[in-house]
Amino acid sequence: MEREKLIEELKNSIRDIPDFPKKGIIFKDITTLLKDGRKFREAIDCIVERYKDKKIDKVVAIEARGFILGSVVAYQLGAGIVPVRKKGKLPYETNSVEYELEYGKDSLEMHKDAIKPDDKVLVVDDLLATGGTMNAVCDLIERSKGEVAEVAFLIELGFLKGRDRLKGRKIFSLIKF
Repeated sequence: MEREKLIEELKNSIRDIPDFPKKGIIFKDITTLLKDGRKFREAIDCIVERYKDKKIDKVVAIEARGFILGSVVAYQLGAGIVPVRKKGKLPYETNSVEYELEYGKDSLEMHKDAIKPDDKVLVVDDLLATGGTMNAVCDLIERSKGEVAEVAFLIELGFLKGRDRLKGRKIFSLIKF
């Protein structure tokens, strides 16, 4: 299937949920894409294709939907997977960062020993909105002396201008709204 047609098909399989998690927000529900084995595989294949020759050491995946995508991408690349979780969810010593997201504030943590100096890291999440979450995660990686090779998203909400917050970073988004 031609790439543009494939991207449009993937885009059309994402469901809008109005007023979730709060009034005025239109949530992009990727479960409608994930439940279709062919579409899920093709979305992952598109992401993996971009990074297969980049010698990625670690894939950092952001809780929770980022885990779904990041784990499969890491497996396909032969890279390690590093979960970034909400405060208090990881069992070992962590570094943490507080950040603002489109509907409030939160904090994230990563194990202190998850990234080694000079690890080449791909960060994967489901959605680029305002960029606050990804910016915070990149900060965690860089505090560990890892190199953020690129940040990758299944979906980008361009109207929220998340790229502006990630200036200077290499960004890949498969589907754009």
